[in-house]
Amino acid sequence: MTANDSLECLHGPGYAAAAPTTAIQQADQCLLIVAKPCQNVQHMQQILSAYRQRGSEFLDRQADPVALVMVDAERQSLILATDPIGLSNLYYAQTANGIVFGSRADFVVCHPDVNDAIAPQSIYDYVYFHHCPSPNTIYQQVKKLEGGQCLIYQNGQVVVKRYWMPTFQEQVSGNLQQAGRELRELLIDTVRRNVDSEDNTGAFLSGGLDSSSVAGALSKVFPDKAKTFSMGFPVEGYNEIEYANIAVKHFNTRQHEYYVTPEDTVNAVPLIAAYYDEPFGNSSALAAYYCAKLAKENGIKRLLGGDGGDEIFAGNERYAKQMLFEHYHRLPGFVSSAVEAGLSRLPPVLAQHKIPYKAKRYIEQANAAMPDRLQDYNFLHRHEGGDIFQADFLARIDTAEPLRLLRECYQRPENASVLNRMLYMDWKTTLHDNDLVKVNRMCEMVGVEVCYPLLDQRIVDLSCRIPSDSKLKGQKLRWFYKQAMAEFLPEQIINKPKHGFGLPFGIWLKDHQPLKELAYDAIHDLKKREYFKPEFLDHVVDMHQSIHAAYYGELIWILMMLELWFAGKGL
Repeated sequence: MTANDSLECLHGPGYAAAAPTTAIQQADQCLLIVAKPCQNVQHMQQILSAYRQRGSEFLDRQADPVALVMVDAERQSLILATDPIGLSNLYYAQTANGIVFGSRADFVVCHPDVNDAIAPQSIYDYVYFHHCPSPNTIYQQVKKLEGGQCLIYQNGQVVVKRYWMPTFQEQVSGNLQQAGRELRELLIDTVRRNVDSEDNTGAFLSGGLDSSSVAGALSKVFPDKAKTFSMGFPVEGYNEIEYANIAVKHFNTRQHEYYVTPEDTVNAVPLIAAYYDEPFGNSSALAAYYCAKLAKENGIKRLLGGDGGDEIFAGNERYAKQMLFEHYHRLPGFVSSAVEAGLSRLPPVLAQHKIPYKAKRYIEQANAAMPDRLQDYNFLHRHEGGDIFQADFLARIDTAEPLRLLRECYQRPENASVLNRMLYMDWKTTLHDNDLVKVNRMCEMVGVEVCYPLLDQRIVDLSCRIPSDSKLKGQKLRWFYKQAMAEFLPEQIINKPKHGFGLPFGIWLKDHQPLKELAYDAIHDLKKREYFKPEFLDHVVDMHQSIHAAYYGELIWILMMLELWFAGKGL
């Protein structure tokens, strides 16, 4: 096989179906399939050599770990491994005759030994997270690996273990200025290693810190010839093309723009929903699709994404908010007790005033355990399950499962600060299970490769050395990152308010009749399934039409994508 071959089926210990891979190499009785990021054939040979010397323990010492499949005919064993962050997915199902695995759940359930029965728990988890969180999938029999995990199959037994965990050293060699220079150099080097030619390589550009950094690095590799691609929405408050164009002017890139319309949404949403191998409710998938499509139409074969910077360098507002709650626990015990006692004795009339109410609410949240309080806003914590789901369905659900998944992940790192635990948890929940799935699938759908320079292992390792109070300095998000990029990025981008690829779906839905028909028909069809109470679905539609168009629009999107996924799969 050559590096461009597509591995469709392996017969050995089980059955495998996989998407086209970056590199395939066979040596003696071993077949090694390596997905990105793999640098070259020499790297593959090093992996094979390490495996021969140490067997299944070879992953523990890999300096540059990658996602891989290793089939050893002599030992009759199989090893599946994801890269540390989980840039790609590996799905599997154990059967009576062996093991079925692949890079998509769709491939796995195609096998005659794998049942495509839907997992009720995953339906509930989807509503909770807006995606199906690992290690489970939408299918009862199919599982998926998390980032930094490996599966060993031998003698009919499956063992899943974690071969990689970050070490949060909280200490840099030299000073932060030197670390900042190292970050810039690593970013440019990573981009250089991941590009092909100036003609067929481009970068997503939203105008935010991360995408602007990656686009800027690309402009250093291809001066005055770097191609960038941006999405806009013709709705006030949802468009940040102006920031993308600041980066374009600063780096002199060859910019391409497209404005997504309600008609685009009607045309693309059913196709997008069906393309995902599990229900996927992140509405920014639409922008990712049209951005990748624009790039493809302009000759691009590989796109660079800016995903990951928020999660490794503390760029999300919830991190700063949670640290405010942590400050409460630093108060002497007698002070906090006195404050709580005083608030509890206030007459009801005074307790409802703005300041006492906010103080009481702050204390309630501060006293909630981490990571539970991160989900305080969650729709399923603010509404009774019995008002949403049918009783027979709810009886089959463990409503505590989503929080249990989050707690296990949050507690996993050793000797980690509260901030670093939140970051690590987001590597799974926000990146591996959500944002990377979003961009990977949409690029795959239009036929474009994608890679993520900010998630290069060297940059991830560097982020683990940066002290927590330098990543997030007081309430200043991404303080270290902004200092590192101060001379590289325009000041307007360094200090811009956070935005992203938000979709004005709820706004469009109020007045655009074809979009309304698509969404409301899907909600109507969802009533025929065993999951939701019909009166709840009616209530969601009524609330969207009357008040809170944006809030209930997002809920309608999540429910619509669930039904459209079922319809697209013929289920």
